[in-house]
Amino acid sequence: MNYQVRATENTPALIIYLLDISGSMTLEFEGRRRMDIINEALKTAIRQIVYRSTKGTSLSPRYRISILAYSDEVYDLLDGVKSIDRIANRGNLPQLYPKRFTDTAKAFRQAEKILLSELPHMTHCPAPVICHMTDGVYTGEDPEPIARRIMDMSVPDGNVLIENIFMTDEAVQDKVKDVKTWKGIMPDTFTPDLYSEKLKRMSSVIPESYRELMTESAYSIQKGALMMLPGTSADLIALGFQMSASTPIK
Repeated sequence: MNYQVRATENTPALIIYLLDISGSMTLEFEGRRRMDIINEALKTAIRQIVYRSTKGTSLSPRYRISILAYSDEVYDLLDGVKSIDRIANRGNLPQLYPKRFTDTAKAFRQAEKILLSELPHMTHCPAPVICHMTDGVYTGEDPEPIARRIMDMSVPDGNVLIENIFMTDEAVQDKVKDVKTWKGIMPDTFTPDLYSEKLKRMSSVIPESYRELMTESAYSIQKGALMMLPGTSADLIALGFQMSASTPIK
């Protein structure tokens, strides 16, 4: 399982975004609402995906995207999985608006349903990615068993990848001062709170093919680091969304 299959028009990559829109997303972060920073990071990631899918003047559907926003309910912002060319042609992405609670298990269960439907048709495609962004501890059912089930699902390219962006100062012991020199979170990295430890267990190891692309962009994440980002700055959050779109392409 080398995660080397390249995304093409005939073998598109699948990314499922799970975005926490609980009430705390209205809180201020670096002078802006948390929700506004997430909206911006998501739009930047979609622009990157469009760029990576463009050949000359032609936009090739190398990616398929689902965007699920969740609170105590799950909201399918694109009304199903959509190819990147259809997303680009529709114009602006739906805006995220804060709701109430944080039923993370419900969101992962919805992602699991999508994967159960999609995986039988993805034999020759890159392994799918779930990019989960949250800013607080879940309410209700524990999402970890569902995430572990998802991480056991696979295509020939490898197991389904889960990435977590935790928008809190509690995710790491020391605040990351320079994103470019940050080495990443290792499985044995000390994290000061219990939910960070849980999210580590729910995070895949960064595939080497992904890490190489990030190294080419002058990041310093080390081999064996987890697909987990401490969202302690807008730059780290943007890096997390960028990581989700680092599938090899052709």
